[in-house]
Amino acid sequence: MVAAALLLSACTSQPAPTGGIVSTNPCADAILVELVPPRRIAAISHYSADPMASSIPAETAAQFRTTRGTAEEIIAMRPELVIASSFTAPSTRAAYARAGLDVLYLDSPATIAASEAQVRELAKAVDAPAAGEAMVQRIETAIASAATPDTQPVPALAWIGGNLVSGDGTLLHEMLGRAGFRDAAADYGLQFTGYLPAEHVIADPPRVMLVPDEPGRAATSRAAQIRARVLSRMGGRVVQAQFPRRLVNCGGPVIADAMTRLAQVRRNLM
Repeated sequence: MVAAALLLSACTSQPAPTGGIVSTNPCADAILVELVPPRRIAAISHYSADPMASSIPAETAAQFRTTRGTAEEIIAMRPELVIASSFTAPSTRAAYARAGLDVLYLDSPATIAASEAQVRELAKAVDAPAAGEAMVQRIETAIASAATPDTQPVPALAWIGGNLVSGDGTLLHEMLGRAGFRDAAADYGLQFTGYLPAEHVIADPPRVMLVPDEPGRAATSRAAQIRARVLSRMGGRVVQAQFPRRLVNCGGPVIADAMTRLAQVRRNLM
């Protein structure tokens, strides 16, 4: 009976936090690494170590331990704060609650204003409000710098990868508009994010195609080959511009980098 009581006590007791912030949310990673010094971060999500999913530079991600985000792993780390996604499974949420963890659940903002509010929310949670305000100011400065004269918006199609295209109702949609572009996804009947065979673009091409492909990377993919074929038939009427994959995944400080790149592309058209 004594042994059973001791076992029950071990199972129900909650380990004391050992310090450090753990993020299982890749978009929170991008904000967190700029808000607090590395020593305060115990781990970031494994997505940030994947170039196709990360919103932070590879050299920055390499500074941190990564986690797969399982409840068992996170609880064993005994962090002072967990930053997770609003899509976290109910079973995982329940496990965090039973372990007595302090958890901040963040959604995926679809507007710049919502993203700025999220930056402030996260900054408050990690006791770095001044850094959060500085980040918001940087976003606003980049948006202001990307603003164009009151001219006709330029039709642009943003390819995320392969045949996946970003459309209305997304953060990138708003950023395109702020930089003087018109999101052309609607021209092909697309809303939000969806698949668009590149062949459909040939009959009615946009002025600009933003692509994530880097020289020598994915150059042999079918989507890249078809886009090259479209360009060859347009006689210079369509411009293809590189738009790094990390700029389409998240908001926060990524917005400033994305707006700066969009402004560069827009200026090159003038």
